Amino acid sequence: MTSSPPAGSRSAQARFRGVPLSVLDLAPVVTGSTPSAALANTLELARLADGLGFRRYWLAEHHNMPGIASSAPPILIGAVAAATTAIRVGSGGVMLPNHMPLVVAEQFGTLDALHPGRIDLGIGRAPGTDGLTAHALRGSSDPRLVEEFPQHLAQVRAFFSGDWPADHPYAAITATPGRGADVPVWLLGSSDYSAQAAAALGLPFSFAHHFSSANTVPALTLYRDRYQPSAAHPAPHAMVAVSVVLADDDARAEWLAAPMKLSMLRVRTGRPGPLPTPEEAAAHTFTPAELEMMAPFLGGQIAGGPDTVRRELAALLDRTAADELMIVTTVTPQADRLRSYELLAKLLP
Repeated sequence: MTSSPPAGSRSAQARFRGVPLSVLDLAPVVTGSTPSAALANTLELARLADGLGFRRYWLAEHHNMPGIASSAPPILIGAVAAATTAIRVGSGGVMLPNHMPLVVAEQFGTLDALHPGRIDLGIGRAPGTDGLTAHALRGSSDPRLVEEFPQHLAQVRAFFSGDWPADHPYAAITATPGRGADVPVWLLGSSDYSAQAAAALGLPFSFAHHFSSANTVPALTLYRDRYQPSAAHPAPHAMVAVSVVLADDDARAEWLAAPMKLSMLRVRTGRPGPLPTPEEAAAHTFTPAELEMMAPFLGGQIAGGPDTVRRELAALLDRTAADELMIVTTVTPQADRLRSYELLAKLLP
């Protein structure tokens, strides 16, 4: 069991080449384990990341995924914030079509009231699941729930600020907690859509390089070129989420990274399940067709020893000019996941 260093020995904020580092966690459920164990692992990793000086700890939203326990980010955010002392905690993200804006504002207003100045709200437009599950979440299959994303995003922000058009019926509603909450809003995306929306609204933008690497540079270029300064964010601010598996050497890292590749293949072929063990993954031989299907996903992965990861992260920063990096490390055993983040912190200048 790895624990975070005492508060008095907290390291300086984790950075790579001057760029802050953060953590994205999907709370992976491993073959033969349980969601309860996955969430206990999340809290253990959060305490470690807090002690190592990582800037943010974000929880993803996924549904109907047997290998992912992060279906309720606001609840997990509260648990992680309570278990840590300094790291910012947020959603990576809340899939807005699944939630009514007032509920989101009240939930994150409550989190901010409990943990002032430490809560982030990352918002995404995708459902984070399949069509049937999306219907179960929303009570509707109406495509307008996605098409109304701009209006719903505006409502979330207005419930925080109280800045409504004079004739808007919701102007009579006060989100409590929520009104006046200090909760930065980020837009998340894996395509041009959220890049353009974030630019038009003057919001920070986080791109999912870990599963959409071919779109990363075009989306960030579009975001920066079209950025409209806002009072809170006079300049564009881009974060890139990247999958990193760091071990003592390249061979160990590749062995640890294989389960996530097999897990993604199963998702892409309609057979989602728990995160395989390294032994399960080692027993699978990828066919040429499977490798071709997985190419977009594999392009956003970095796996290796310290020298390899240092070189690959530097190259990623050169290509993207990211203002922040968010590291997702989905490996098992848990000790190796913790070790990956510990090694990352150690290789920093």
